[in-house]
Amino acid sequence: MYDYIVVGGGIVGLSTAYALTERFPQARIAVIEKESTLAYHQTGHNSGVIHSGIYYKPGSLKARFSRAGGQQLRDFCDQYEIPYEMCGKVIVATEQHELPLLENLYKRGLENGINLTRIGREELKQIEPHTNGLAAIHVKEAGIVKYKSVAETFARVIQERGGDILLNKTVVNIREKQSGIEVECQNAVFTTEYLINCGGLHCDRIAAMQGIETNMKIIPFRGEYYELKPEKSYLVKHLIYPVPNPNFPFLGVHFTRMIDGHIHAGPNAVLSFKREGYKKTDFDLKDLTEVMLYPAFWKIARQNIGEGWKEMVRSFSKKVFVQSLQRLIPEVKEDDLVTSENGVRAQALTKDGKLVDDFLIVSNERSIHILNAPSPAATASISIGQSICERIPGPKKRIVVAG
Repeated sequence: MYDYIVVGGGIVGLSTAYALTERFPQARIAVIEKESTLAYHQTGHNSGVIHSGIYYKPGSLKARFSRAGGQQLRDFCDQYEIPYEMCGKVIVATEQHELPLLENLYKRGLENGINLTRIGREELKQIEPHTNGLAAIHVKEAGIVKYKSVAETFARVIQERGGDILLNKTVVNIREKQSGIEVECQNAVFTTEYLINCGGLHCDRIAAMQGIETNMKIIPFRGEYYELKPEKSYLVKHLIYPVPNPNFPFLGVHFTRMIDGHIHAGPNAVLSFKREGYKKTDFDLKDLTEVMLYPAFWKIARQNIGEGWKEMVRSFSKKVFVQSLQRLIPEVKEDDLVTSENGVRAQALTKDGKLVDDFLIVSNERSIHILNAPSPAATASISIGQSICERIPGPKKRIVVAG
């Protein structure tokens, strides 16, 4: 019998269990993960950016948690000697119509308390000599880290503090009983006083197993990346982003210097035909049928048909993908790029056809469900974990009968 079971061994699930070991050191805690390794899906395919929080609506969970979480993440990395670098980023306007959008983004960043400056073409060239732009925002509080290393360190500390990490445990059913919540896996049944759902790409299904009404469904979007060949890595010094389309929930193709020195270019954002579909050929009939039969998907598809079509074209045409990158760095050529690992974003879509743009957390007396935690969830993971702990009851006192 556990006091808390966390479903999901990604960075949010592990940071939550880590927070539980700090807040309730005597509690019996387990993390259940369906894969044979931790941080396999969204965390393991993360671009590695430590986000500043500039993009998010002031006062939102994303804005608050990414600001606080970024500092907490850096402190954690310092404590456990995990390599990271606060390299900074530039958000670049390449066309006149983007200048007002850039100014709005700058004002939002100031509202969120971020250390940033407006810079012109010449200053941009000093920071990123090969980047083309009319103006930019220099965000000094952005950085890079390997989130899988962070997640693995969470797991190690959890185990050192007496928590259990249970791998190869796919949840197939959840039953609420008077004695506790039974979490049935394919090869075992576990009981807990309280359940914490950090299931990522499957969080809505886990909530449904418990009969939780979520009013949303996870729609998987694949982000496809290229990588600059090593001899062309000199083109990118830091992180280079375009001005995002305020009506589209993705940041546009950009350049990311990874902590290992590689330069990733991307991603686009296309519907994945499988919740864990990292390749174009990946397909799951159940996953796709759920999306196709969800009326809200067709509503959002109609609203974003233009942008969606552009993303699809980029997916199948390297030439068009490169043209998007050339807006930022004109010197980039098709031959400079090789394909890289893709990622899948678990994006919540409500029944009324709205993409959830903030973290979404739903709870009842015996469980809490994190139902929308895409980027910047990795940056904000420690803050998310602490916030979850503040919302849940402490472990029940047990009567020990001496015999």
